[in-house]
Amino acid sequence: MKSQKTNTISEAMQRIIDACHHDPFEVLGCHVNAGVCQINLFLPHAEKVSLAESGQQIPRVSGTDFFSLSLPADQVGDHYLLNWQDKFGQSHSNHDPYSFSAQLPEFDMHLFNEGKHRHVYRFFGSHSHQAEGIDGVLFAVWAPNATRVSVVGNFNQWDGRIHPMRSRGGSGVWELFIPELKPGSLYKFEIRTQEGHVSLRTDPYGNYFQRRPETAAVVIADDHYSWQDEEWINTRATTNWQQQPMSVYEVHLGSWRRDEQGDFLNYRDLAHQLCDHVKAVGFTHIELLPITEHPFDGSWGYQTTGYFAPTSRFGTPDDFRYFIDHLHQNGIGVLLDWVPAHFPKDRHALAEFDGTALYEHEDPRKGEHRDWGTLIFNFGRNEVRNFLISSAIYWLEEFHLDGLRVDAVASMLYLDYSREPGDWVPNQYGGRENLEAVDFLRELNSVTHDLHPGTMMIAEESTAWPQVSRPTWLGGLGFSMKWNMGWMHDSLSYMSQDPIYRHYHHDLLTFGLLYAFTENFVLPFSHDEVVHGKGSMIDKMPGDDWQRFANLRLLYTYMFTYPGKKLLFMGSEFAQGREWNDDDALDWYLQDYPHHRGITTLLTDLNRLYRESPSLHQNEFEFSGFEWIDCHDSSQSILSYARKDRDGNELLIVLNFTPVPRDNYRIGVNRPGQYQEIMNSDSEFYGGSNMGNGKPLDTEKVSWMGRDHSIILTLPPLGAIILKGSH
Repeated sequence: MKSQKTNTISEAMQRIIDACHHDPFEVLGCHVNAGVCQINLFLPHAEKVSLAESGQQIPRVSGTDFFSLSLPADQVGDHYLLNWQDKFGQSHSNHDPYSFSAQLPEFDMHLFNEGKHRHVYRFFGSHSHQAEGIDGVLFAVWAPNATRVSVVGNFNQWDGRIHPMRSRGGSGVWELFIPELKPGSLYKFEIRTQEGHVSLRTDPYGNYFQRRPETAAVVIADDHYSWQDEEWINTRATTNWQQQPMSVYEVHLGSWRRDEQGDFLNYRDLAHQLCDHVKAVGFTHIELLPITEHPFDGSWGYQTTGYFAPTSRFGTPDDFRYFIDHLHQNGIGVLLDWVPAHFPKDRHALAEFDGTALYEHEDPRKGEHRDWGTLIFNFGRNEVRNFLISSAIYWLEEFHLDGLRVDAVASMLYLDYSREPGDWVPNQYGGRENLEAVDFLRELNSVTHDLHPGTMMIAEESTAWPQVSRPTWLGGLGFSMKWNMGWMHDSLSYMSQDPIYRHYHHDLLTFGLLYAFTENFVLPFSHDEVVHGKGSMIDKMPGDDWQRFANLRLLYTYMFTYPGKKLLFMGSEFAQGREWNDDDALDWYLQDYPHHRGITTLLTDLNRLYRESPSLHQNEFEFSGFEWIDCHDSSQSILSYARKDRDGNELLIVLNFTPVPRDNYRIGVNRPGQYQEIMNSDSEFYGGSNMGNGKPLDTEKVSWMGRDHSIILTLPPLGAIILKGSH
């Protein structure tokens, strides 16, 4: 930047000209001395300036873009209005930003520095604000190591000299109230580092951003959205979700469905179309892959730059509120995938935000994920923890979300996660546990559960870390639930085997019950299982077309009768044929084909049975809800078990993992009486061979499998049957 050196100005004014003054209020604004007010303005694009009240011209300081005027103090109001014309011929009228006092309360900044401000997003970023009766926008940002921070935007030609911010001292906070500024304005922060480098940064607390590839934040008006989901929120807070059915449809909004031109749908259009589909198939919740703002489509939202902003790809924040509100009014819960483990290196965002490793660790052995090319949050820093916890609260509070699925928890817990020996730093006790991350997660879960009863925090965690979903006061991490990655891997590994070899791998199906109740588990067949060469769910199944669809029906029935909440990625409900591609919509035309339509019909019936049967959902996290009938029949690859509710009512499930029908297959039962087949994955309605047990089955007083009574069944090929008794 070219210096405007002149002999008529002070050193402090020169630093304003050079855009390197750390305290612009020392120079700019009205300064009263001995009854005289000295007004100093720095307006690089102004041709002439006057006081609106009197029309008096404010002369330019020769050779500079300073305008200065001395008046008796009693002739100048607290906030004087300026009329000025720029060099482009445009006229402007606004109050001087440098006539206002500091706006942020000291107490808020103190809580932030302590890491205890739960709603810090309410004063950081940009917010419509009224200062001493004058409307405008208040900006605030944390950049403790910057030497100067300015607000730049389309309202000041993106010129960092025009609106330098006020430093709030040791808090590291910078603020500036710009009067008369309107919602819709684009802005960034221009930051000068201690080394004198200048960079443009998006607002870490921005609530709305330009559509990618542009990266400026947008000033938005105060939220006045009128929510209509009060009944849902009240019910959620007073219901024990652990004993309720929970069947989750995981969705990537950008590729679920597109419009006729192949463009993204708006949140409002998605609300209606997605809601209708989810209700028809019977899911209780949807889970969104991250819709937090992100620059790169191919990251699916997992490389977040806007932790307080729904992506503008699909509309405005109020459009997203409408999306959630509509789903809630139709009885559908909404979960959001949320990424506090790491963030991208994009130079417009958080990386080295103020010229130093502010949000991340400086040491790359602690601050960088080599595999992912991302940076790791410094969980030991109060302000960083506050940033993340406030983000979680923001989504739960401002958008009424029902919970967050916390991504990549394993990478947070272990200092040596995906690192070679010597490329990580042990904790203070010499161990590999990231103690600061553990403390953060416990605080995160405690705070969110306390502030928003009934919401859920779900961990994507794939290791043997103990008590992930146990209360913090018992030594746990405090999550509501944890994804059961072991069950997922074992089940898919087993199902990928040719049935002739499955008897060698029987333990893959039975081992999971040894730990099934050590955590509150979600059973996930997620997006991660249908990308990067893994094939779609139907492609994982062996055999000819008939066998592949029969295997998939069998797998889904196994999933819905196994203890744990359910999660299925979009497209899997109609056996999407090809791998998921985030650039394309799903192949909805496949629903016109009988075998694909049969998968949807099966899942619809499974969801209905799961919702309506307490035996399948009431005790999903307790030993009392499950009982093996026979887990040892590896030679025929058959499993049988009972699922029970709190009153002792039960359903019997028998699964035949071979294409060989089994006639006269006897199983023991707990009670004498009559049993009726209420579901059969081999039904002709689902595209099966329709083999099964059409008539009620009477028990015989024949001891079997350690029980006094038994029944004889016909087991369909690659089929599952569900039986209900009457006694």
